[in-house]
Amino acid sequence: MEGVLRDARSCHCSRCRKAFSSQASAYALVKHQEFEWLSGEELLTTYSGKSGFGLQFCCQCGSTLCGTYKGAVHGVTLGCLNGEPDIEIGRHIYVGSKASWEVMPTGVIQYVEGAPENA
Repeated sequence: MEGVLRDARSCHCSRCRKAFSSQASAYALVKHQEFEWLSGEELLTTYSGKSGFGLQFCCQCGSTLCGTYKGAVHGVTLGCLNGEPDIEIGRHIYVGSKASWEVMPTGVIQYVEGAPENA
């Protein structure tokens, strides 16, 4: 990827918990014009929901690699990046529907639902 990762967040909604098999997702947005698969694109399996949002997975290992909107990549999962990305999770969203067994750390920016625009 040549572009810049931006707006990293952790989402705690029930859909993300299921999609990522975890208590939350770790995800950063990308500009679709700056995103290009360098290799392995033929190994991708895509799920798209009725809303136009979807996910792409590796058909060999099952890892969730990115999120899509209307067929274009709009973000990548931070856990699948090689090396250490130059970004930090800036906010936790949908904590109002987090798993009952998850304990949120103190001092992190949290939103009960999605973050307000331009937050």
